[in-house]
Amino acid sequence: MKRYVLDASAVMTFLDDRSGAAKVGELLLAAAEGGRSLLMSVVNWGEIYFVVWRGRGEAAAEETLSQIGRLPIEVIDVDMPTAKQAAALKATFGLPYADCFAAALAQQRKATLATADKDFARLQKSLSLLWAQV
Repeated sequence: MKRYVLDASAVMTFLDDRSGAAKVGELLLAAAEGGRSLLMSVVNWGEIYFVVWRGRGEAAAEETLSQIGRLPIEVIDVDMPTAKQAAALKATFGLPYADCFAAALAQQRKATLATADKDFARLQKSLSLLWAQV
């Protein structure tokens, strides 16, 4: 089964019906049908909560987490080796720290990272990427 890690931008692209939402929707549909494994770091889950709260308020952030909870996405906790790997990615590539957790999870699980965030272009040679935008 093909594995994908979703970063915060991919999930927000889908939830906000931005350009590229259909690509993420296809991954979600395949996961619901059992043909894909979709993962997300708890750090990126928290990032979504923060971004929505900052932009739309606490109630909207809570509703967004409720929506995510109904999707076929497995939220993965962070352990010390993952935090260390994320820190190494931050030091090496200069990505935002939360993004490094998505990249570390994708590397660990030998998964493709689905993202709409152009910062990940820095990792194209070391990570399989699926661009969730048109």
